[in-house]
Amino acid sequence: MLYAGTSGFAYPRWKPSFYPANLASKGFLGYYAGRLNSVEINYTFRRLATESTLENWIKATPQGFLFCPKAHQRITHVARLQGVSDFTEVFLRSLEPLRATHRLGVILFQLPPYFRRDDASLEQFLAGLPKDLRYSLEFRHDSWLTDETYHILKKHNTALCWAESEKLEIPEVSTATFAYFRLRKPEYPPEERKAILTAVRKLLKQDQDVFVFFKHEDTPEGALYAEELLKQC
Repeated sequence: MLYAGTSGFAYPRWKPSFYPANLASKGFLGYYAGRLNSVEINYTFRRLATESTLENWIKATPQGFLFCPKAHQRITHVARLQGVSDFTEVFLRSLEPLRATHRLGVILFQLPPYFRRDDASLEQFLAGLPKDLRYSLEFRHDSWLTDETYHILKKHNTALCWAESEKLEIPEVSTATFAYFRLRKPEYPPEERKAILTAVRKLLKQDQDVFVFFKHEDTPEGALYAEELLKQC
């Protein structure tokens, strides 16, 4: 299954190319979910989502629509995966409404660019996570891009996040039974979109779920690219 969308949805600047000009902000998610089938949630990076917020999101979207929350910064940036099992449990518990309704896609752990490779911390952290959820790790320091890191990810069925970066080239090494793309360019010409389509189709033929999230905020192009990708697959 392909799940495609953007990193966030609450962007009035997407009017009128994506959202209708007269659509109120409270209707954004419902409209978004009528055209796309997943969204990456940055909100959870800075705060725990309340139960009422998640329930409202669930009500606004159809069955099968998936939310992919970014893990709280206290886990990734403050503690850097160390000694944070109690708060990680709190964070995961806050996502229970999504989990209980089968709306929880992949949880993204985005590590800070100053966090260098630490195999022991990565192994201990992943070993402590519930096995029935899906996770992806986004590394932003090149020291992590080693066979040893990939081995640890594979051991715990955790996807290496294939994230675009001006400073770092992430190899498309498969480390899980699903794939997770973060495509950060503001624009993709037709030939680049064709290459993305080819890569996604290849993974789908291997019976992998594929999650693809385009750049958000400034313009609606990412949402339109995601919609195009869904229609072509």
